[in-house]
Amino acid sequence: MNAALRHLPYLGWWYMRSLLGRRKPLQSVIFLLDRCNLRCKHCSVYAIDEPRIQTYEQIRRHLLYCYRQGSRYVDFEGGELYLWRDGEKTIDDIIDLAHEIGFWSATITTNAQLPFPDSHADQIWVSLDGYGDMHDQIRGKGAFCRLEDNIRHCGRQVSVNMVINRLNVNDLDNVMEYVRNNECINNISLNFHTPFAETEDLFLDPQKRNETIDLLIDYKKRGYPILNTVSGLKAMRMKDGKTVCTDRYCWVTNFIFSDGSRAPKCMGFTHGVCDRCGFSMGGEMYSLFHLSLDTILAGLSLREQ
Repeated sequence: MNAALRHLPYLGWWYMRSLLGRRKPLQSVIFLLDRCNLRCKHCSVYAIDEPRIQTYEQIRRHLLYCYRQGSRYVDFEGGELYLWRDGEKTIDDIIDLAHEIGFWSATITTNAQLPFPDSHADQIWVSLDGYGDMHDQIRGKGAFCRLEDNIRHCGRQVSVNMVINRLNVNDLDNVMEYVRNNECINNISLNFHTPFAETEDLFLDPQKRNETIDLLIDYKKRGYPILNTVSGLKAMRMKDGKTVCTDRYCWVTNFIFSDGSRAPKCMGFTHGVCDRCGFSMGGEMYSLFHLSLDTILAGLSLREQ
């Protein structure tokens, strides 16, 4: 029996209980550290004087907590995960631990500035903010070249994740052609910049965002490998200056931050910017609970492959 069929009873049980008011996560995001090797325009992690790095034992306790809450999928993020060490342990030891505890899937997100051959992760997400020079404008000189080299030699296909902002919004044609024609890349997930403090200048105005969503839907209908569903993209539209998909369903994912704190929703909720949320996860969760068939099928395909 393949994984999708084997896990369907639990997923059905979880979904029915959620409709009856039991709000427990199905997915967890754990930030292992806030140390990084890039200075991206949309992020301030590089400016932290004393980066926080969680130990293997701390992460083990977080994984057990998340699993007991009901979570079965875990995503590891940073900072940059390939800078994480605890003695001789690396990110692959954390992934192995998640599998041993019982998580069905463990994914990682990397900026691909360091080699990552033979990763133990079920899925690898690589941050891509534009094609060539545009990526470098946002992440630093030489970042795109290193990314290309490392995904070429990692030994498998990766998925890429792009955050659309005022700087790179007009580079989408180049990005879409690059993703479609690169045999190292499986698909792309599109997000919009969420205006956290001191990054508000990167935020797209509502009209431009809605126009861009229409463009992404057109790309998807033309066969470009966009992971977002049409329903999820529509839920990311803005109306009266606010995102359609509010934080109502974001409890589906719980978060463990690099300082060890735990939260039932993402940092957007903590910082009070949910009304301008750009995270694709918000749109997909909204669509899931509005019984959008394309979102349900895409979720199973992504997580249960």
